[in-house]
Amino acid sequence: MLALIAGTGDLPPALVARLTVRPLICALDGFRPAITPDLTFQIEHLGSFLNDLKSRGVTSVCMAGAVTRPPIDPTAIDDATMPLVPRIMEAIAQGDDGALRAIIAIFEEAGLKVQAAHEIAPDLLPEVGILSRKPATIDNRQDAVTAEQAVAQMGREDVGQACIVRNGRVLAREGQAGTDAMLAQFVPSDDPIWAAVDGLGAVLGSAAEWLSGAEGEPVDARGAILFKAPKPTQDRRADLPVIGPQTARGAVAAGLAGIVIEQNGVMVLDIEEVLNVVDAAGLFFWVRPMGGA
Repeated sequence: MLALIAGTGDLPPALVARLTVRPLICALDGFRPAITPDLTFQIEHLGSFLNDLKSRGVTSVCMAGAVTRPPIDPTAIDDATMPLVPRIMEAIAQGDDGALRAIIAIFEEAGLKVQAAHEIAPDLLPEVGILSRKPATIDNRQDAVTAEQAVAQMGREDVGQACIVRNGRVLAREGQAGTDAMLAQFVPSDDPIWAAVDGLGAVLGSAAEWLSGAEGEPVDARGAILFKAPKPTQDRRADLPVIGPQTARGAVAAGLAGIVIEQNGVMVLDIEEVLNVVDAAGLFFWVRPMGGA
């Protein structure tokens, strides 16, 4: 039996729709998924949660969706979780990649197989190549090389999985707010698409870092590329990057030339709609092999 530990976003519903047998849907307290959970747990009760899963006949788990590291209330830790406290605290003190590795190890040591989302839904990893009607230019391809290097360095520092590049210059790097928020920094406030990108208006207050050039001249992202790839050493059973139609609309609104994702490294939700969006706006969409030219 599979337990889906669902975070926020559209990935958990997409996985459930592809499964012939509905999994046990679990959610960490404070992170309400788009699907109704059967079971909600607290990080302070992780040991009891693991025991509960096994008592229900769960043999494997899949972690999908966005979850940030929660605070821990020491007074709420139960007896079953107490032996795990040093490892949980160590995990939370690490970066996202290290924390996920530690949590995966705890699940495995409890006898549960950790299954990747793309193993459940391999169709979410699109085929390699230019999938849009518009091709990538030589300049776009050169920017992809720069972007790949930038994201690899970001990954080694455990600080993000995407960036925006134009003419060999990194205009923006993904932060904790995510890819859509990074794109939103470059969307004019009066753009009609802006209103449709729910919840991103707040990032405008922090846009100044990226919207001013070296000499104070305004910088926009017109003609740039969005590049997204996993961290070089991350465990791909969790936190594999995801994009979808909202990301495509954000790229259009920001005036980008196209989107580049790493082959077998980024899941795409509703690829048909993503391609409809980019084709209608004249952007390219490239599924690029690692190190590709």
